[in-house]
Amino acid sequence: KWSETAKKLADHFEEKFWLQDQGFLTDTHDGNHPDGQLRPNQLWALALPGIPLQKANKERALAAVREKLLTPVGLRTLSPDDPAYQPFYRGGQTERDRAYHQGTVWPWLLGLYADAVAAVDGPDAAREEMMPVLASLSAHLRTEGCIGQIGEVFDGDAPHRPGGAPAQAWSVSEVLRIAKLAGP
Repeated sequence: KWSETAKKLADHFEEKFWLQDQGFLTDTHDGNHPDGQLRPNQLWALALPGIPLQKANKERALAAVREKLLTPVGLRTLSPDDPAYQPFYRGGQTERDRAYHQGTVWPWLLGLYADAVAAVDGPDAAREEMMPVLASLSAHLRTEGCIGQIGEVFDGDAPHRPGGAPAQAWSVSEVLRIAKLAGP
């Protein structure tokens, strides 16, 4: 039963989730219409083996994420080109909650991004691309927030001020994982 379902999913994955005009995968699909927002969740499809997506489309999607979502401290949760984009994680609880997934940068997504780069462009490309990001986060570790830690989130716009919890385990662990993959 599951093999039949897997085949149906594989046969229709690209048809349902690939946005040809935008050059990336939709974040969600309601069965009739795809959501056209550029978000980092598509990195799962780029990083995991066996996803039925043409190599050229993987490369285009990764390029879109690199261009619009990647920052020196993590990945934005929404493209700054989107009308719903919130550039800053600040204000009262309501304002911060609104910004959380509308452009706020999450450092823990860097691990998934590095995995996607390695899967699409190769491990050497991932190592090379992660070095400047690791250098930027190294400065954060030494000078900002909770010294020796990485914050939960950052503003989507430069200078990417840290916000949320000053020390977040998933941020630290993913950066450590990337550093280990990048080598000495």
